Amino acid sequence: MSAASEVPWAPGLEKTWATFRDALHAEWTKLRTVAGTAWLLVATVVLTVAVSAAAAATSTCASVGCGVDQAKISLIGVELGQAIVAVLAVMAFGSEYSTGMVRVTLAAIPQRGTVLAAKAVAVCGPVLVAATVAVLGSLLVGRLLLPGRGFTAAHGYGALSLSDGPILRAALGSVLYLGLIALLSLGATAVMRDGAAAIGVVLGLLYLFPIVAGFVTDPWHRHLEQIGPMTAGMAVQATLDLDGQPIGPWAGLGVLAAWAAAALLSGGLLLRLRDA
Repeated sequence: MSAASEVPWAPGLEKTWATFRDALHAEWTKLRTVAGTAWLLVATVVLTVAVSAAAAATSTCASVGCGVDQAKISLIGVELGQAIVAVLAVMAFGSEYSTGMVRVTLAAIPQRGTVLAAKAVAVCGPVLVAATVAVLGSLLVGRLLLPGRGFTAAHGYGALSLSDGPILRAALGSVLYLGLIALLSLGATAVMRDGAAAIGVVLGLLYLFPIVAGFVTDPWHRHLEQIGPMTAGMAVQATLDLDGQPIGPWAGLGVLAAWAAAALLSGGLLLRLRDA
Protein backbone atom coordinates (compact mmCIF):
# COMPACT_ATOMS: atom_id res chain seq x y z
CA MET A 1 0.00 0.00 0.00
CA SER A 2 1.38 3.39 -0.95
CA ALA A 3 1.95 6.16 1.57
CA ALA A 4 -0.55 8.36 -0.27
CA SER A 5 -3.33 5.74 0.03
CA GLU A 6 -2.71 5.41 3.77
CA VAL A 7 -3.36 9.13 4.34
CA PRO A 8 -6.93 10.12 3.34
CA TRP A 9 -6.07 13.75 2.64
CA ALA A 10 -2.90 13.05 0.66
CA PRO A 11 -4.56 12.86 -2.79
CA GLY A 12 -6.39 16.12 -2.13
CA LEU A 13 -3.18 17.77 -1.00
CA GLU A 14 -1.34 16.53 -4.09
CA LYS A 15 -4.12 17.89 -6.32
CA THR A 16 -4.03 21.26 -4.56
CA TRP A 17 -0.25 21.44 -4.94
CA ALA A 18 -0.49 20.48 -8.63
CA THR A 19 -3.06 23.23 -9.20
CA PHE A 20 -0.91 25.78 -7.39
CA ARG A 21 2.16 24.70 -9.36
CA ASP A 22 0.29 25.13 -12.65
CA ALA A 23 -1.03 28.52 -11.53
CA LEU A 24 2.43 29.63 -10.45
CA HIS A 25 3.91 28.57 -13.79
CA ALA A 26 1.22 30.50 -15.64
CA GLU A 27 1.67 33.64 -13.52
CA TRP A 28 5.44 33.54 -13.84
CA THR A 29 5.14 33.15 -17.61
CA LYS A 30 2.82 36.16 -17.82
CA LEU A 31 5.05 38.26 -15.56
CA ARG A 32 8.35 37.56 -17.30
CA THR A 33 6.97 38.00 -20.83
CA VAL A 34 5.75 41.54 -20.11
CA ALA A 35 8.53 43.97 -21.09
CA GLY A 36 7.62 46.43 -18.35
CA THR A 37 8.43 43.96 -15.59
CA ALA A 38 12.17 43.89 -16.23
CA TRP A 39 12.34 47.65 -16.65
CA LEU A 40 10.47 48.26 -13.39
CA LEU A 41 12.77 45.90 -11.51
CA VAL A 42 15.82 47.68 -12.95
CA ALA A 43 14.26 51.04 -12.07
CA THR A 44 13.71 49.85 -8.50
CA VAL A 45 17.40 49.07 -8.12
CA VAL A 46 18.75 52.13 -9.94
CA LEU A 47 16.49 54.72 -8.31
CA THR A 48 16.88 53.24 -4.83
CA VAL A 49 20.66 53.31 -5.05
CA ALA A 50 20.71 56.74 -6.73
CA VAL A 51 18.57 58.40 -4.06
CA SER A 52 20.59 56.74 -1.31
CA ALA A 53 23.82 57.93 -2.93
CA ALA A 54 22.49 61.50 -3.14
CA ALA A 55 21.50 61.40 0.52
CA ALA A 56 24.90 60.04 1.57
CA ALA A 57 26.73 62.63 -0.53
CA THR A 58 24.88 65.53 1.10
CA SER A 59 24.76 64.37 4.73
CA THR A 60 27.34 65.50 7.27
CA CYS A 61 28.43 64.66 10.78
CA ALA A 62 30.56 67.52 12.08
CA SER A 63 31.16 66.31 15.63
CA VAL A 64 30.86 63.48 18.11
CA GLY A 65 27.26 62.66 18.91
CA CYS A 66 25.73 64.33 15.86
CA GLY A 67 22.93 61.77 16.16
CA VAL A 68 22.53 61.00 12.47
CA ASP A 69 21.68 57.37 11.66
CA GLN A 70 23.99 56.37 8.82
CA ALA A 71 22.00 53.20 8.11
CA LYS A 72 18.81 55.19 7.53
CA ILE A 73 20.68 57.65 5.31
CA SER A 74 22.14 54.84 3.23
CA LEU A 75 18.77 53.15 2.84
CA ILE A 76 16.60 56.22 2.30
CA GLY A 77 16.23 55.33 -1.37
CA VAL A 78 13.80 52.60 -0.31
CA GLU A 79 11.24 55.36 0.18
CA LEU A 80 11.25 55.94 -3.58
CA GLY A 81 11.91 52.34 -4.60
CA GLN A 82 8.69 51.26 -2.88
CA ALA A 83 6.64 53.34 -5.34
CA ILE A 84 8.15 51.42 -8.28
CA VAL A 85 7.49 48.13 -6.52
CA ALA A 86 3.88 49.17 -5.95
CA VAL A 87 3.43 49.96 -9.64
CA LEU A 88 4.96 46.61 -10.61
CA ALA A 89 2.68 44.63 -8.28
CA VAL A 90 -0.43 46.53 -9.33
CA MET A 91 0.43 46.07 -13.01
CA ALA A 92 0.79 42.31 -12.51
CA PHE A 93 -2.93 42.03 -11.67
CA GLY A 94 -4.48 45.29 -12.82
CA SER A 95 -3.52 44.73 -16.46
CA GLU A 96 -5.61 41.54 -16.50
CA TYR A 97 -8.67 43.44 -15.34
CA SER A 98 -8.17 46.21 -17.89
CA THR A 99 -7.87 43.74 -20.78
CA GLY A 100 -10.43 41.22 -19.54
CA MET A 101 -7.75 38.53 -19.41
CA VAL A 102 -8.70 37.82 -15.80
CA ARG A 103 -11.77 35.93 -17.07
CA VAL A 104 -9.54 33.57 -19.01
CA THR A 105 -7.28 33.11 -15.98
CA LEU A 106 -10.17 32.28 -13.65
CA ALA A 107 -11.80 30.02 -16.24
CA ALA A 108 -8.57 28.04 -16.56
CA ILE A 109 -8.06 27.89 -12.77
CA PRO A 110 -11.40 28.29 -10.94
CA GLN A 111 -9.70 28.15 -7.52
CA ARG A 112 -9.46 31.91 -7.09
CA GLY A 113 -7.54 31.80 -3.84
CA THR A 114 -4.92 29.67 -5.55
CA VAL A 115 -4.64 32.22 -8.37
CA LEU A 116 -4.07 35.07 -5.92
CA ALA A 117 -1.51 33.04 -3.96
CA ALA A 118 0.34 32.17 -7.17
CA LYS A 119 0.38 35.83 -8.21
CA ALA A 120 1.76 36.78 -4.78
CA VAL A 121 4.62 34.29 -5.06
CA ALA A 122 5.36 35.16 -8.70
CA VAL A 123 5.53 38.89 -7.93
CA CYS A 124 7.37 38.64 -4.61
CA GLY A 125 10.19 36.49 -5.94
CA PRO A 126 11.61 39.01 -8.43
CA VAL A 127 10.85 41.91 -6.08
CA LEU A 128 12.87 40.33 -3.27
CA VAL A 129 15.79 39.72 -5.64
CA ALA A 130 15.71 43.33 -6.88
CA ALA A 131 15.29 44.58 -3.31
CA THR A 132 18.34 42.62 -2.18
CA VAL A 133 20.47 44.12 -4.97
CA ALA A 134 19.13 47.62 -4.25
CA VAL A 135 19.74 47.39 -0.51
CA LEU A 136 23.24 45.97 -0.87
CA GLY A 137 24.08 48.61 -3.47
CA SER A 138 22.78 51.37 -1.21
CA LEU A 139 24.81 50.15 1.74
CA LEU A 140 27.92 49.90 -0.43
CA VAL A 141 27.44 53.49 -1.60
CA GLY A 142 26.95 54.60 1.99
CA ARG A 143 30.06 52.75 3.09
CA LEU A 144 32.09 54.51 0.40
CA LEU A 145 30.67 58.03 0.76
CA LEU A 146 29.78 58.56 4.41
CA PRO A 147 33.32 58.43 5.89
CA GLY A 148 34.19 61.44 3.76
CA ARG A 149 31.19 63.27 5.20
CA GLY A 150 32.32 62.95 8.81
CA PHE A 151 30.91 59.53 9.69
CA THR A 152 34.20 58.28 11.09
CA ALA A 153 35.47 56.49 14.16
CA ALA A 154 36.53 59.87 15.56
CA HIS A 155 32.86 60.87 15.58
CA GLY A 156 31.69 57.56 16.98
CA TYR A 157 30.79 55.75 13.76
CA GLY A 158 32.07 52.47 12.42
CA ALA A 159 32.06 51.46 8.77
CA LEU A 160 28.74 50.13 7.48
CA SER A 161 29.00 46.36 7.62
CA LEU A 162 26.55 43.47 7.56
CA SER A 163 28.57 41.90 10.36
CA ASP A 164 27.09 44.59 12.61
CA GLY A 165 23.80 43.24 13.99
CA PRO A 166 21.73 46.45 13.73
CA ILE A 167 22.99 47.11 10.18
CA LEU A 168 22.16 43.55 9.16
CA ARG A 169 18.68 43.94 10.64
CA ALA A 170 18.17 47.23 8.79
CA ALA A 171 19.27 45.62 5.51
CA LEU A 172 17.19 42.46 5.89
CA GLY A 173 14.23 44.47 7.12
CA SER A 174 14.43 46.79 4.11
CA VAL A 175 14.33 43.82 1.72
CA LEU A 176 11.31 42.39 3.54
CA TYR A 177 9.74 45.84 3.57
CA LEU A 178 9.75 46.02 -0.23
CA GLY A 179 8.38 42.48 -0.45
CA LEU A 180 5.50 43.43 1.85
CA ILE A 181 4.81 46.55 -0.22
CA ALA A 182 4.39 44.25 -3.23
CA LEU A 183 1.89 42.08 -1.33
CA LEU A 184 -0.02 45.12 -0.07
CA SER A 185 -0.25 46.45 -3.63
CA LEU A 186 -1.36 43.11 -5.03
CA GLY A 187 -4.09 42.81 -2.40
CA ALA A 188 -5.26 46.36 -3.06
CA THR A 189 -5.54 45.57 -6.76
CA ALA A 190 -7.67 42.51 -6.03
CA VAL A 191 -9.96 44.73 -3.96
CA MET A 192 -10.15 47.68 -6.39
CA ARG A 193 -10.03 45.72 -9.69
CA ASP A 194 -8.62 48.85 -11.32
CA GLY A 195 -4.90 49.51 -11.68
CA ALA A 196 -5.02 53.31 -11.48
CA ALA A 197 -7.31 53.26 -8.45
CA ALA A 198 -5.15 50.65 -6.71
CA ILE A 199 -1.96 52.66 -7.27
CA GLY A 200 -3.68 55.74 -5.88
CA VAL A 201 -4.85 53.87 -2.79
CA VAL A 202 -1.48 52.27 -2.10
CA LEU A 203 0.56 55.45 -2.60
CA GLY A 204 -1.98 57.32 -0.51
CA LEU A 205 -1.60 54.83 2.33
CA LEU A 206 2.19 55.02 2.13
CA TYR A 207 2.73 58.76 1.85
CA LEU A 208 -0.41 60.27 3.38
CA PHE A 209 0.22 59.07 6.94
CA PRO A 210 3.57 60.90 7.34
CA ILE A 211 2.10 64.05 5.75
CA VAL A 212 -0.87 64.10 8.14
CA ALA A 213 1.40 63.23 11.08
CA GLY A 214 3.44 66.34 10.29
CA PHE A 215 0.42 68.55 10.98
CA VAL A 216 -0.58 67.12 14.36
CA THR A 217 1.11 66.95 17.75
CA ASP A 218 1.56 64.11 20.20
CA PRO A 219 0.00 61.79 21.06
CA TRP A 220 -1.68 61.73 17.61
CA HIS A 221 1.62 62.30 15.81
CA ARG A 222 3.14 59.27 17.51
CA HIS A 223 0.04 57.13 16.98
CA LEU A 224 -0.09 57.91 13.26
CA GLU A 225 3.57 56.94 12.91
CA GLN A 226 2.84 53.71 14.76
CA ILE A 227 -0.01 52.65 12.48
CA GLY A 228 1.06 54.06 9.11
CA PRO A 229 2.36 51.29 6.83
CA MET A 230 5.36 53.35 5.70
CA THR A 231 6.27 55.13 8.95
CA ALA A 232 5.92 51.94 10.98
CA GLY A 233 7.62 49.70 8.44
CA MET A 234 10.59 52.02 7.97
CA ALA A 235 11.32 51.76 11.70
CA VAL A 236 13.19 48.56 10.85
CA GLN A 237 15.99 50.72 9.41
CA ALA A 238 16.70 52.54 12.68
CA THR A 239 19.98 51.67 14.39
CA LEU A 240 20.29 54.63 16.79
CA ASP A 241 18.06 55.84 19.65
CA LEU A 242 15.69 52.90 19.41
CA ASP A 243 14.00 53.86 22.67
CA GLY A 244 13.08 57.21 21.17
CA GLN A 245 11.40 55.68 18.10
CA PRO A 246 7.58 55.63 17.94
CA ILE A 247 7.69 51.85 17.45
CA GLY A 248 10.30 49.11 17.60
CA PRO A 249 12.02 47.89 14.41
CA TRP A 250 10.42 44.46 14.10
CA ALA A 251 7.12 45.61 15.57
CA GLY A 252 6.98 48.31 12.92
CA LEU A 253 7.60 45.78 10.16
CA GLY A 254 4.86 43.69 11.76
CA VAL A 255 2.44 46.59 11.32
CA LEU A 256 3.22 46.69 7.60
CA ALA A 257 2.81 42.90 7.45
CA ALA A 258 -0.64 43.30 9.03
CA TRP A 259 -1.60 45.87 6.37
CA ALA A 260 -0.40 43.50 3.62
CA ALA A 261 -2.23 40.54 5.15
CA ALA A 262 -5.45 42.54 5.49
CA ALA A 263 -5.22 43.65 1.86
CA LEU A 264 -4.59 40.11 0.59
CA LEU A 265 -7.33 38.56 2.74
CA SER A 266 -9.82 41.23 1.66
CA GLY A 267 -8.79 40.81 -1.97
CA GLY A 268 -9.02 37.04 -1.76
CA LEU A 269 -12.48 37.19 -0.18
CA LEU A 270 -13.82 39.65 -2.76
CA LEU A 271 -12.24 37.63 -5.55
CA ARG A 272 -14.29 34.65 -4.39
CA LEU A 273 -17.54 36.56 -3.91
CA ARG A 274 -17.58 38.76 -7.01
CA ASP A 275 -17.83 37.90 -10.68
CA ALA A 276 -14.67 38.45 -12.70
